Amino acid sequence: MQIRYTKANLHDIEKMQRLVFPEVESGIILARNNDEIATNIRSYQLAFDGDMLVGFCALHIHTSSLAEIRSLIVKESYRGKTIGENMIQNCVEEALELGLQRILCLTYKKSFFERLGFIEIPKESIPEHKIWADCIKCKLFPICNEVSLIKIL
Repeated sequence: MQIRYTKANLHDIEKMQRLVFPEVESGIILARNNDEIATNIRSYQLAFDGDMLVGFCALHIHTSSLAEIRSLIVKESYRGKTIGENMIQNCVEEALELGLQRILCLTYKKSFFERLGFIEIPKESIPEHKIWADCIKCKLFPICNEVSLIKIL
């Protein structure tokens, strides 16, 4: 297994939608339509095993100091092989290059992100525009068990 990490391009959107579909259906990941992904395509990084897409995530910038890791997905048969960790580390490196100070995430996998240096914060401290722009679209809103965490860079 030789995993290759790369930035996404518009031709990857259909593969991304197929990979994330089961997690969207279960409510684990927020649905994003093709146009929304296209608009934010520069935020996404992909993980490939040969020609097969096995994971992706996005580093979405909210402010000049705050970004968010979102839409993290790894193909089930590839989980536990450090692909998710590597994508997060790539996001951290990109955030540092951009001069960001903090990275936020909302997740059901608290311990995964804590191992990578994120610390839990109250949901009430999340910027309001995040809640109204994204969370309100979730089928689990407003009753959600996601945990909010932040990494100080």
